[in-house]
Order: sequence, then C-alpha cells, then structure tokens
Amino acid sequence: MSDLTKKTPGSQTPGSQTPGSQTPGSPDPVALDKSSDRAPGPAPAGSAAPVPAVDPRLLVREEGLKGYWTEFTRKVRGGELGSLPVFVGLIVIAVVFQLQNGNFLSASSVANIAVYSSGLGIMAVGIVFVLILGEIDLSVGSVAGVGAAVWAVLNVSNGMNDWLAVGIAVVCGLALGLLHGFFFAKIGVPAFVVTLAGFLGWSGLQIWLMGKEGSINAPSGSVVENLTAYYFEDKAAAYGLALVAVLAYAASLLVDSRRRKAAALPARPVSEIVLRTGVVAVLCFAVAYILNEPAGARGLPLALVLFLAVLVVADFVARRTTFGRTVFAVGGNAEAARRAGINVDRVRIVVFGLSGMLAAFGGLFVASLSGGATKSLGSGNTLMLVIAAAVIGGTSLFGGRGKVWSALLGMIVIQSIQQGLNMIGMANEIQYMITGAVLLAAVVIDSVSRRTQKTAGRA
Repeated sequence: MSDLTKKTPGSQTPGSQTPGSQTPGSPDPVALDKSSDRAPGPAPAGSAAPVPAVDPRLLVREEGLKGYWTEFTRKVRGGELGSLPVFVGLIVIAVVFQLQNGNFLSASSVANIAVYSSGLGIMAVGIVFVLILGEIDLSVGSVAGVGAAVWAVLNVSNGMNDWLAVGIAVVCGLALGLLHGFFFAKIGVPAFVVTLAGFLGWSGLQIWLMGKEGSINAPSGSVVENLTAYYFEDKAAAYGLALVAVLAYAASLLVDSRRRKAAALPARPVSEIVLRTGVVAVLCFAVAYILNEPAGARGLPLALVLFLAVLVVADFVARRTTFGRTVFAVGGNAEAARRAGINVDRVRIVVFGLSGMLAAFGGLFVASLSGGATKSLGSGNTLMLVIAAAVIGGTSLFGGRGKVWSALLGMIVIQSIQQGLNMIGMANEIQYMITGAVLLAAVVIDSVSRRTQKTAGRA
C-alpha cells in the first residue's frame, strides 16, 4: 500500500466524510433539522402527527367531580390550603357553641356578630394590604381613636355638619397613614418603628383633642350613631342584597370565563359556574333568612352593608387594578419589583395611607358601638384583634399572599368565638387566651403551608 492511499488518524479518503463535514453543495443536515423545526411542512406518509400540549387544568375540568377532587387533594398536599382552615374552623365554632347554647345561631346573635365585626373588619382590610406588602402597621388603633376624636370635636363640640365632620375625620386618617408611609419609604425608617411611634404619638393627640372631656357622646340620630344602630326592617332589603350579591358573583365568573376564552386560556365551564353560584346563593339567602324571619329579627344592619361595600371595592382594587398587582409584586420581592419598573416607594406610601384611612373610618364604627368618642377608643386589644383577623382569615405575615376577604372571614371567626363565650358566661381572660391560641394556630398553618409549598416546588 502506497503512502498516498495509507490512512492516518484524522485523514480521509476523497469523497468520504467525517461527522459534521459535508461535500460542497450538499445540504447541511443540522440546518435542515433546524429549518424543519421552524416551519414544519406536511408530515411524511406513515409518520405520527405531533400531539399538541394540553393544559392540565383542562383535563381536570373534563374529568368532572373526580378531576376536581384530584386537583383539590394535590393542592392540599402541596400546601395550598387557601381559606379551607377558616371554613372548617367556622363550622366547628358554630356546631360547638350551638350545642352549648341553642341561641347562638339566632337572629339577634348573628346580627350582633355582623355589627361588631364591621368596624374592626374595615380596619382589618387596611391591614391586609399592609401585610401583603410584607410590613406591619401598629398605629391603626390610635389612628382610629384620632378619627373618632376629630369627628366628635368638630360635630358635637363645634356644631359642624355631620357628614363634613365624618369626611374630615377620614381624611385625617389618610394623612396620618401617608405620613407613616413617607418616613418608611423615603427616609428608610422601618415600618415597625414608624408605626410604633405613631401608635404612641397619635394616642397623645387623641387625648389632647378630647380635652378635659373623658368622652363625647354621639347625638341621637347622627350619622355616626346610625352606623351600627340602623337596621333595614323591610325584608326586601336583606333578600334584595342577597340577590344582588349572587347575580354580581355569577356575572363576574361569566365575564372572567369569557375573557379567558378570548385569550385562549383555560376557563371555567358553565357547570362549574352554576355550582359555585348555587353555593354562594345558599349562603347569602340563608343569612338573609336568619336576619329577617325568626322571632326577634331586626332586619339587615347598615353596618354589614357598609362593611361589604368596603370589601367589594378593596377586592376590586387588589385583584383588578394595576395598583393591586404592584402591591403583590412589591410584597413578593421588592427589589425585583423595582427592577421591573415599579415605583416601590409610591406603592408603600399609598398602602400606608389606605391603612390609615380605613382605620379612621373603622374608628367611627367603634365610636358608634361605644356611644361616642372616648380617650381610650382604639386602645386595649383593638390592634391585636385587627391584625389577628387578617392573619386568621388567611393573609400571610410573610408578604406577597393574601385576600381582602380574609378580613371578613377572620373577623367573623373572632367575633363568633367572643359571642359564643359570652353566651356561655366565659370570663374575658379565657376569651383572650382562646383568641391568642387561634391566632397562633393560623400563623403555624401559614408557616407550615409555605414550607410545604417550597418542598413541593410551588412557592
């Protein structure tokens, strides 16, 4: 064999090719493969057609009840409990106290729970936004006291128009909250310190505004008195509100489903929408019946209507507006939100302003329940109950996760416990211990849930 035809490592004979090489003018197989990925042509005869990817949520809904149960168990195992612990807790509370006292679910008892939940519940709505932001506001009790004191001094002591005095009181709460947000966002003082200073400072301002008077009573028939004293005695009011709530809920589901279909996203089928609407209808009309029909029923309380109105507006802001999405983004990761172009400082200032405004508004409900403004309004366990309501309802203390409706659920839990313990003659100290245990249980569930989600790779 001659040297010309002898093969050496790395050499090749004419016309042969090594992997990756090609003869001049021949097509590149890699290029052909890439081009076919970019613009696939008709599949050759006998070859299998590509199977399009299917969203697993569509499969769940196609399987019916079995699919929903599978999805539910998967979420629970993954730590996505949602409001499940709250609903289970409410059922247990109702059963236990109804067995202890047959009047627990009576009309007067349910109305008391609704009315006493309104003021602190409105304050808890503002706390929900602050907690979603990943911060805390310790000043809500004293801001509520300042709001009530401003209204009392302007309206009762100086004869200002009732509605105008109420508006100024709410605006004062907004201003105090914005001040907290400014020191936190612009100066860099931790929210805990800023609001703790506000708690002390505004408590002093409240006492100074009240002057020598220990309390200023709400005039009979005034706006503030009617906040918790007025009831719609016409049965059509409660049933009408229930009907409006059910129709609004069904409409929101239908609109959301239509929008998702238009965007080629998985949407709820009509059967699911009907089922969800039916459950909500049963709950709403059951409450309306209890408020209207049994002996001693006074009708629909105005306080409940106003509380629900605040919840609906706040929920729309949180879930359907750009501002609401930025709050969740900042609470999830402030630095990432800043790099995404979100004005983090502005979001923080507005959230604390919102918390202050709702605190002052809720303080007027507390003043209505207590018969007027006092130097001690907003002190005691007010702050703890407001924060506890938001956390027990399902809002995370770690930021970035929560729902506005958790303020309603958490406050109903707290007021149901207090109402039940009062009806069986339990001492206040026992009530505090039980409420503290429930709060601890809610935080433990939240912590375990987040840890489980991280383990499952869903956090």
